[in-house]
Amino acid sequence: PLTSRVTVNRIWMRFFGRGLVETEEDFGSQGAPPTHPALLDWLSLEFQRLGWSQKSLHRLIVTSETYRQASQHRPDLLDKDPRNLLLARQERFRLEAEVARDAALSASGLLEPTIGGPSVFPPQPEGVYAFTQVNKSWPTETGRNRYRRGLYTFFFRSAPYPLFTTFDTPDFQAVCTRRLRSNTPLQALTLANDPAFFELAQGLALRLAIEVPGEFAATLDDRIHRATLLCLSRKPNATEQRVLREFVTREVAAFQNDAAAAEALATPALRKVAAAPEAAGLVLLARALLNTDNFITRE
Repeated sequence: PLTSRVTVNRIWMRFFGRGLVETEEDFGSQGAPPTHPALLDWLSLEFQRLGWSQKSLHRLIVTSETYRQASQHRPDLLDKDPRNLLLARQERFRLEAEVARDAALSASGLLEPTIGGPSVFPPQPEGVYAFTQVNKSWPTETGRNRYRRGLYTFFFRSAPYPLFTTFDTPDFQAVCTRRLRSNTPLQALTLANDPAFFELAQGLALRLAIEVPGEFAATLDDRIHRATLLCLSRKPNATEQRVLREFVTREVAAFQNDAAAAEALATPALRKVAAAPEAAGLVLLARALLNTDNFITRE
């Protein structure tokens, strides 16, 4: 059943970074053979038995022991299976462009869950269209639409959304079955300086101040704990907790001597629930966590 085999393989590729047939665009004689042919056949038949329900297939895969493995490298497997074709561990790979932004939206609590509707225009750096051949306008959204999922972002083929381009989104000039995954300094600079991510860091700081209320020094450890859970889906270890506490404490002390800088970082809404230096410290905590490799990487 070719249709179900191709569909199952592409869904598998989304969860593991590589399909059971690595040439997911070519199941013919020139394509790569499946690494687990019996598994591919069984999943194809199971997909049909489930009424071609992708949701049911997703549940089947993510509840399997293979998917739930840790992604740590095992020295005993490096010589036997360096590419992890036997799936003895989970794969570790960077999130796709839209998903990276959606993850930041979710962590900040600003994600707008509305489904469907026209394309939207989230914030982007100024001057993006200054060097294009055709004049284009980008009417940046001012309401909740600026927090829609990346799926709904308007896309100019000749001048695509910069954040997505940095994270290897296809150019829409040709069919793409598999996205490249680069690892460049520009991605870290984008996470640190893109106006959309800066706004989401401010949103995350406000969420921390509201969800963990109280005197700043007494609640700092709890706020760091909460921020790490929201951004990395795990608790911070002792070293991370100490480093982040020292970082925030140092920055808050600096902001107490620079009120203008503190007010530039903290939004009016944030200053209503925390003093400006403390609010600015929370924004920097959020920016630091949103700019980590662990945040944009699926373990």
